Amino acid sequence: MNPAFSVILLTTLLGLAQGLFLALFSVEIGSRIDPGTAMSGSGYYVSGSLISLVLAGLGLFASFFHLGHPERAWRSAAMWRTSWLSREVIALPAFMALVFIYAAAHYVGHPATPWIGALAALSCITLFVCTAMIYASLRFLQEWASFLTVVNFFVLGAASGCLLATAHAAIGAPALVKPLAFVAACLTLLGLITRVASLVRNQRLRPISTLATAIGIRHPHIQQKAQGFMGGSFNTREFFHGKSKAFLRSVKWLFLLAVFVFPLLLLSANSQSGNSVWLWLALLVQYPGLIAERWFFFAEANHPQNLYYQAIM
Repeated sequence: MNPAFSVILLTTLLGLAQGLFLALFSVEIGSRIDPGTAMSGSGYYVSGSLISLVLAGLGLFASFFHLGHPERAWRSAAMWRTSWLSREVIALPAFMALVFIYAAAHYVGHPATPWIGALAALSCITLFVCTAMIYASLRFLQEWASFLTVVNFFVLGAASGCLLATAHAAIGAPALVKPLAFVAACLTLLGLITRVASLVRNQRLRPISTLATAIGIRHPHIQQKAQGFMGGSFNTREFFHGKSKAFLRSVKWLFLLAVFVFPLLLLSANSQSGNSVWLWLALLVQYPGLIAERWFFFAEANHPQNLYYQAIM
């Protein structure tokens, strides 16, 4: 597939926002269950929630750039009974609204913040599922049609958001840095395992369709010699990225290092030195890696129609 950069920004920014909020809410629940754990003032939750809102808002803004008619975007929620995209359109503003209420409740010191946070966390998980299922539900794209798609969207979002929560804690809640850094490292390691599992799975896939079924001709030896027309088309532009296999391999190793290996090394450096610079450096390395990972996720999917146009692929 040929991924739109706006979709890459949408999914990565949303994942970062959702992971950040889940980290904030987990800190609050942990501090209430065990009073002996590290606690933070309301300012940490308020500022963290606002950062989450800004990131989600930027992702929502980016989504308008891959719409043919942005003025009709409101209609996308109409098919919520059957469309995961419609469900995402509903879940996203619900999540943002609840995060705003959560921040406001902490700002005024309302005692119901755990209950509001629980609703926001539920909407957050729902949004993860809706976003991932947009792709996992497409059975004709074998690379996406796997439970690992949902798992990776959730784990990568949670890992990146927890890393952001750790760096944020270094500013106003230093007592939280160590436990959050440990969780961020565990989630990053888990993300490495699940993402490598999806790469191994996809490498072993074999196309269900063949050139014979693509053109409707039953013959054991079919070779395409020409595209059939001189110019390109919507199909050749939108369903294939046009990059070489060597380029794809380079992007794969780039995101494996930037999303997983380097952040783990930088988190280790922070635990040894206690210098928060390592945390911010880990963020600066990981987010471009997430963009590369999401580009690879979309580009790796091989649309069956490419069998028909394989002479130019």
